[in-house]
Parts: sequence; structure tokens; C-alpha cells
Amino acid sequence: MSKSKLFLLWVITVVITISIMMYQRLTGPTYPAKTDVMLEQQKYHFDLIRTCEIGSECNIDLPIEDTSVEAIIFYKKYRVDEAWTSEKMIRKSIHKNAIFGEGKEISVLSSTLPEQAAAGKIEYHIELYKGESKIAIMDKTPVVVRFKGFVPRYILIPHILFMIISLLFATRAGIETIFKGNNTIKFARVTIIALGIGGLLLGPLVQEYAFGAYWTGWPFGGDWTDNKTLFAFIFWVFAFFVLRKKPQNRLWPILALIVLFSMYLIPHSKGGSELNTSTGKIETGLKK
Repeated sequence: MSKSKLFLLWVITVVITISIMMYQRLTGPTYPAKTDVMLEQQKYHFDLIRTCEIGSECNIDLPIEDTSVEAIIFYKKYRVDEAWTSEKMIRKSIHKNAIFGEGKEISVLSSTLPEQAAAGKIEYHIELYKGESKIAIMDKTPVVVRFKGFVPRYILIPHILFMIISLLFATRAGIETIFKGNNTIKFARVTIIALGIGGLLLGPLVQEYAFGAYWTGWPFGGDWTDNKTLFAFIFWVFAFFVLRKKPQNRLWPILALIVLFSMYLIPHSKGGSELNTSTGKIETGLKK
């Protein structure tokens, strides 16, 4: 295979990998709920948080420079039949997030949600006021915040990196198979190692720090993230052993890649940990 063709195949691999990772990021439970509203001919854009770390303030901040605008936040425990608590949001100054140094100081309307136990959830919506004008934000579909424990960066970062590597080399293995290359088994081997370390070793450690349980998939629970990771790993192990006997086999590497793609296309934490406030136990699986 020529160098130019190899380069092209790697470019295709990287583009596919980045696209899938971006999709998973956008559909994941930590990605903010984005919304735009109009109040008195002024358009506002808000990124409403959906995850909070236990031990840190869960601040809902609305960047609004107009001091004549006021807001009230309504919140309650998720899936609990209780009255909404309402609080007037307080104006304060904060620094925007910045990659380097301290970000620009901005004026925000802010409120702090009460901390919950690991996997506990709070839902909230907001109303903005300016004079006689009022606009509701997410009142039809309230934003749900899930609380989690702190995950050490020395565990979280390698977990993410190994999962990216597994997707990268799985994609490359699939492309190698399609173009009838000779290195499919080498890429499959890297995929298995990376997926095993990132998904089956570091993944449970992340889960334990965040929600207090190493494994919440089958046979102990219905966490789709655990289940789909295990399922994809089994397919790649099977594909690897098939390739050892039949290096030119095309069916199993493609099947394993489809399974892995499906794993990443299913939103992260689907059917994941959720605190049942009635029993005090953490449950998994899809709920109505």
C-alpha cells in the first residue's frame, strides 16, 4: 500500500473518530442544555448546566448585563412528587472560563442548587422578568442536573484517552478491512488493549468515584454504558481470534466495528446511575 494511500486512510480514520467523539460529547449527560430566549427585543443565550460535583457549589449562572432584568429559579428533586421551590436569583460578578489565566469579568444572575447525594438529581426551570415582561426558560422540559463524586484526573484523563484510542484503531481496522490491507489484526489488537484498559479497567474506577459502584451493567444492573462496552469488547475479542485463523476475514472486523460505532452513538450514561430518593438506593436502567 502506497504512502499516499496510507496517509489518506489515516486522515479518513481521524475524521470519523473526531466526528463520533463530538457526537457523543454533544449527546452526553454533562453537555449543557443550550437555549435562546427573547426578552424586550433582547436575545439571550444560556448554557444551563446538567451535572454538578459533590463538594463544589452547583451554581446556575445567567450572563445578563442588563441590571433591570431579574430572574426566579424553580427547582425540585427529580421524579419526586413535591412542590417546586422558588428563589430569586442574585446578581453578582464572576469570571468567565478561560483556557489560560483568569477570564473576563461578567455580570450574572445566579442561584445555587442544594447538593444531593451521588446520582441524585434535581430538575429546574427559570423565569426572566423585565418590568411587565416575562419569559419562561425550559418550563415545559425542565433541565435535570445529576450530582456525582469527584473523579481524580489521573483516572479520568487516561480513561478518556484509552477510549479515544480504542475508537481510533477500531475505525482504522475497519478501513483496513474494507481496503483489503494486511494489518487488520494489528489494529484489532490495539483496539482490544485500549478498550479493555479504558472501558473495563478504568471505566469501573470512574464509576466508583462518581457514583459509588464499580459495575452497574449486566448482571447487576441495567446501565447501558457498562453493557455496551462489554458487548463491544467481546465482539472485538472474537474478531481478533477469527483473524488469527483467517487473516483475510472481512465479516467479523466489520461487525465488531459496527458494534463499537453503535456503542458510541448511544448517548453516554443512558440508563445510568440514578438515586431513588424513596429507598436511598442507586438504580440503573431506563425509566419512564
